[in-house]
Amino acid sequence: MIRIILAAMTLFAAAPALAHPLVIAHRGASGERPEHTRAAYELAIDQGADFIEPDLVMTRDGVLVVRHENEIGGTTDVADRPEFADRRAVKAVDGRTVEGWFTEDFTLAELKTLRARERLPDLRPANAALDGREPVLTFDEVLEIAREGSARTGRRIGVTPELKHPSYFAAAGLPMEDAFVAALERRGLTGAEAAVLVQCFEIGTLRRLRARIDAPLLQLVAAAGGPADRPDLTYAAMTTPDGLAAVAAYADWIGADTALIETRPGEASPLIADAHAAGLKVAGWTFRAENAFLPDIDREGDAPAGHGRLRERLARFAGHGLDAAFVDQPGLAR
Repeated sequence: MIRIILAAMTLFAAAPALAHPLVIAHRGASGERPEHTRAAYELAIDQGADFIEPDLVMTRDGVLVVRHENEIGGTTDVADRPEFADRRAVKAVDGRTVEGWFTEDFTLAELKTLRARERLPDLRPANAALDGREPVLTFDEVLEIAREGSARTGRRIGVTPELKHPSYFAAAGLPMEDAFVAALERRGLTGAEAAVLVQCFEIGTLRRLRARIDAPLLQLVAAAGGPADRPDLTYAAMTTPDGLAAVAAYADWIGADTALIETRPGEASPLIADAHAAGLKVAGWTFRAENAFLPDIDREGDAPAGHGRLRERLARFAGHGLDAAFVDQPGLAR
């Protein structure tokens, strides 16, 4: 408990790294319950997660809901619902052609009739056995789960929301940033000490949020490509010392693909040290126990769904100076 309290107290301080990386439950305890469900979030809190993470997309009537993507064919039972068959569509989302059912074509009331499904049933059959039990959650409901979890455990449970495709939604007439700030304001979560850590891949969104809220911001970076709203810029350029200094002008953290932190398995790249030198903390994404997601040095056996050496992997990244880890199995991390 002392370690958790100390970590929370130093969350918003400047670099250097925390003594113990914070555990961010990636979409809840998504390795053990269908992602983005109340069951996943409550289990993660009970397992000791410091933060729970919702991905945010929007409904047709402008409500923030929690799904991995705005396409929901793989995470709900919408494909089995004949009344919504005519909603199937093909869309271009951030330069990719995507086919399926999209949250922005449904009202909140319609989405609430759907039930969550496991996104990775072949790797997580125990999760798939829980399909159909839980509804789609709103962002407000996840904030309430965190509040209830804090009261239940006596720990400060934070929320790490990711704004998904904000430029895409803005072009569709759904200003995600306005709805998001309003949700934080309703709960008094806009200050520098708020138990939120706001993340996005888009630079413009974070810059605009910096002018509206004081809550900590996290710039996501991937191992390839670049921000959807900045076609002139690559993540590779953003993770150089000069690029990190530019990020530090508007963000407090970077959230880096683990492949950027270990460009060769077992060996640390300069990224964490360079980020700390720029005054940024570093969160790594995503740590998963299944062999299918692990490099050879961390696998146990050949079964893709079998669990490898996640604890050892997390300990190694902590040794690199990692400040926080997005984890599908927060109980193993803790």
